Amino acid sequence: MDASPRVDAIDRALRVGEDIALAPLRVLSGLANPIRDDIGRGVRRTFGVSEHRPSERVSDPEIAYVHPDSIVRVVHSDIGTMMIGGVAALMLQALHPLAMAGVADHSGYENDPIGRLRRTANFVGTTTFGTNDEARAAIRHVQAVHRRVRGVAPDGRPYSADDPELLTWVHAAEMYCFLQATQRFGARRLSRAECDRYYKETAPVAIELGAEWVPSSVNELDAYFLHVRKDLYAGPQALVARDFLLRGVARKPEDKIVYSIIAAAGISLLPRWARSKMKLPTFTLLDAAVVTPAARMLCVGLRWAVPPRT
Repeated sequence: MDASPRVDAIDRALRVGEDIALAPLRVLSGLANPIRDDIGRGVRRTFGVSEHRPSERVSDPEIAYVHPDSIVRVVHSDIGTMMIGGVAALMLQALHPLAMAGVADHSGYENDPIGRLRRTANFVGTTTFGTNDEARAAIRHVQAVHRRVRGVAPDGRPYSADDPELLTWVHAAEMYCFLQATQRFGARRLSRAECDRYYKETAPVAIELGAEWVPSSVNELDAYFLHVRKDLYAGPQALVARDFLLRGVARKPEDKIVYSIIAAAGISLLPRWARSKMKLPTFTLLDAAVVTPAARMLCVGLRWAVPPRT
């Protein structure tokens, strides 16, 4: 007797058994989906992430601004780590007195923090998941805004948002914090080569915005920080921004709890020298025993509520 029909029958039986065994899980998943959708909408509203994305994830490498298989998309797909990295980046960026002066004088972040967060999130989303045309339109829009952002900092120096050196600082600080958040709280830890790829793949955005050079590897980022940190300090404007970020904008008790975890996790990502300049204490044991586990649990929950783009 030919064994093939018997093998096919066994295979069909196993598949039927598997379907029966998984049925309860599918039912539970189906029941949870509406809850997940509600939670996801609530998360987006609370943290300024638009329900209507500027574009869906572009999968055609011929028209995508960022290649579909890039490390950038892996990092920027995780809403939890991006929020934590975003808070850390704002803290770190505030240490540059000229960058901070531009934010304090022109952004209105205290009056419309969610609006500013939404605009930043939409720009990152478009230049990560959009088409070439969408990304370059977003870059041109930011350049037009930057041309109007100029003035004199409290220390008497003139500043301009389209200054190539300031663009390098803002970009490097942001990418560093996003990557650190992924390494500490993400679904998986990236290799050194993948980290180098991340910096290299994010560089074109800053260059098109007007930067003349940005770090394109871990070593270059470390060297850049060593070079620039002598010019960084927390002036009065930076300390006001620090206190604003520590308070957050959440109003509901449950949102305040979530934000406190995000803020603590963001601070934990800052280099020790940056914490010192920002007058923030360093509690290594507290970070390891409390902040990191809590932030990882939060990110797991957010990945369920707001799944990474696929």
